[in-house]
Amino acid sequence: MTATQIRLWTVEEYHQMIEAGILTEDDKVELLEGRIVQMSPQGTFHAGTTQRSDEYLKNRLRGLASVRIQLPITLTTSEPEPDLAIVRIDPNFYYDRHPHPEDIFLLIEIAFTTFNKDYQEKAPIYARANIPEYWLLNVSENRAYIFRDPSPSGYQSEQQLNTTETIVPLAFPDLEISLSQLFPPQI
Repeated sequence: MTATQIRLWTVEEYHQMIEAGILTEDDKVELLEGRIVQMSPQGTFHAGTTQRSDEYLKNRLRGLASVRIQLPITLTTSEPEPDLAIVRIDPNFYYDRHPHPEDIFLLIEIAFTTFNKDYQEKAPIYARANIPEYWLLNVSENRAYIFRDPSPSGYQSEQQLNTTETIVPLAFPDLEISLSQLFPPQI
């Protein structure tokens, strides 16, 4: 019996496919651990939560960090497009490259139907890349999963908070974030 071998792609090869037009914006894919993975379509709750979080965080972080919404970040073997990336301010707006781990303060994924992927696949990828903090907003549960203390084996700290609580990002110890402002309003 012959075992099927999977071809993993490097970040450089992934960029070459984009530059050559093999992959386009219409493909809606991201690179995860060398695999080109189809991104999930966004429903209204996901899109609205992303926009609400983006606007709130931009106001709170003005002058401290840039908030990038659904744009690529470059890791060693991955180039995901997190819903929100809180990154160092770059006067060139990252025209010459995507943010690397040393540029990233915090990543946020918003899950309505993608919780398992964001929890089981993306959290370990972000931890191995030494992203100091990762928040997973589970919209269907109204619960935030806060990951800290990255290591090669995953995040060593996981905390679950409800939407009535606040949190202080590691990179901004003087800034309190109200989780209720990141989730859809209770209707």
